[in-house]
Amino acid sequence: MEFTLTFAKLFLYSIYLASPLISALLLIIILLGQRVGKKESWTRFDALYWSFVTATTLGYGDFRPTRKISKILTVLITFTGIIFTGIIVAIALHSATVVFESHRDIDALKISVEAIIK
Repeated sequence: MEFTLTFAKLFLYSIYLASPLISALLLIIILLGQRVGKKESWTRFDALYWSFVTATTLGYGDFRPTRKISKILTVLITFTGIIFTGIIVAIALHSATVVFESHRDIDALKISVEAIIK
């Protein structure tokens, strides 16, 4: 449990430190999505939903742009989403690495492995 709590604290603190960048990326995704939604005559909510489905590369296909400018903006949303996702994954990986290193107890690990083997 201590490991999980340490990870959560470090992860959330790192998200806090990166929040200006994360917020900027989210704002870009939202604004570009609203622009596409306006061009495609979607509701604001549908445009918001579509922009996050596109940014996370899920791409359900229930909404899809048909105009050329909308398709260009879709590519920008996708690239922004990939950067956003990469930052979150990098923060999680870094947090996990730091916590693994700080909670590493070789003697306890040896005892656990020996108990499993026997």
